[in-house]
Amino acid sequence: MAAAASRRVSVFPSPRELGPALARLVAERAAAAGGRFSLGLSGGSLVGILARDLPPAAVGPAAPARWLLAFCDERLVPPEHPESTAGAYEAQLLPRLLAPGPRVLAPAPGLPPAAAADDYAAQLRQAFPGEDVPVFDLLVLGVGPDGHTCSLFPGHPLLQEKEKIVAAITDSPKPPPERITLTLPVLNAARMVVFVATGEGKAAVLKRILEGDEENPLPAARVRPRSGQLRWFLDAAAAKELTIPVENHSVP
Repeated sequence: MAAAASRRVSVFPSPRELGPALARLVAERAAAAGGRFSLGLSGGSLVGILARDLPPAAVGPAAPARWLLAFCDERLVPPEHPESTAGAYEAQLLPRLLAPGPRVLAPAPGLPPAAAADDYAAQLRQAFPGEDVPVFDLLVLGVGPDGHTCSLFPGHPLLQEKEKIVAAITDSPKPPPERITLTLPVLNAARMVVFVATGEGKAAVLKRILEGDEENPLPAARVRPRSGQLRWFLDAAAAKELTIPVENHSVP
C-alpha cells in the first residue's frame, strides 16, 4: 500500500473552492514537468469543475501546448452523446484553454469494445515509447457511490487484469454498458493520482475507502501509486463521515 505520508486528504467547503485548488495543482505539476506533461482525466462532474477553473490557471509555464491529454475511461457512444467523456471535454474544456492546446489522445469512435481498447492501447504505447506501462505525470480520477473509479467496478474481473493497459467492458453495471478503461497497472504507475469526490452521496463509500481495511477492497481503494503520490480532494459533504486527519481548507 502507498506509504501513509504519500496520501493527503484535502477538504474544501464546497466544489466552488475545490475547483481552483485542483486547477492550481494541475498547473503546478504541468510547470514542474519541464518538458511534456502527461495528464489523464476522468469524466462526470470533473468536466464542469475543470472547464470552469483550469483555463485561468493553465498559463505561463503551465500553458497546455506541451500537454499530452488522455482520458482514463470512455463510454462507447458517439462523441456528441452526453455520456461521451471525450466529447464533453472537447466541448467544455478544450475551447477555453490557451492556444495552441494540448495533444489529445481519444478512443476512436465507432469501434466495437475490444477493437476500441486495442486501438487506444496502441495510441498510448506510441505516445509513451519504451514504457511497458505508460507513466502519466498526473491522473485525475473520480469515484462513484459504489467505489468504482474509471470503469473499474466492484467485484468485476477487470480488477484482476495485469497484462493489458486498456481493457474493454461490455457489462458495466452503470449504463452505458460498453466502455473501455485504463487498468490498475496504469493507474498505479502514475507519478501522482488525485481523486476528486463531492456531495453527501459519496460520504459512506469514502469512509470505507479511506478508513476501511477490507479483504476485497473497492476499486478506488486499489489505486496505490507505487512511486508516486496519492491525493484526495473532497468537499465537506463528501468528507463528513471521516475521522482520519485531513487538511481543512477554509474560505480565504
